[in-house]
Amino acid sequence: MDIDVRGPRFGAAVTTVVLAAVLITGSAWLLAWQTLAFAMGAAGGVDRSPYGWLFRRLVRPRIGPPTQFEAPQPPRFAQAVGLVFAALGLVGFTLGPDWLGLAATGAALAAAFLNAAFGYCLGCEMFLLIRRATVSGE
Repeated sequence: MDIDVRGPRFGAAVTTVVLAAVLITGSAWLLAWQTLAFAMGAAGGVDRSPYGWLFRRLVRPRIGPPTQFEAPQPPRFAQAVGLVFAALGLVGFTLGPDWLGLAATGAALAAAFLNAAFGYCLGCEMFLLIRRATVSGE
């Protein structure tokens, strides 16, 4: 079942704020929360992530029904990519080296910002490229 395109973009906006706060504060706890949010989105889809829940319960009722939809697989893959970067960042912030935490969190922040501000999902584009490469390679 296709999903409302505004949901993943809302989640990216919240993620942008959370990851910016992580870089400003160096909070491993806040990054652990974001890692969990990514894990839930990767495992259950963006609708089952905490930010997807917030969107469904608080935002969508106020902005009206969706007019555009997208397949759930690309955003779910993007959540998995975000999970990898957040987990690497968490390792860097908790075990070291610090540069790993900063770099991985910064990369995740850049991707989230692109989606939130411009509607360009890097993880979704990666999913589509991999899919094209594997389908055309058969």
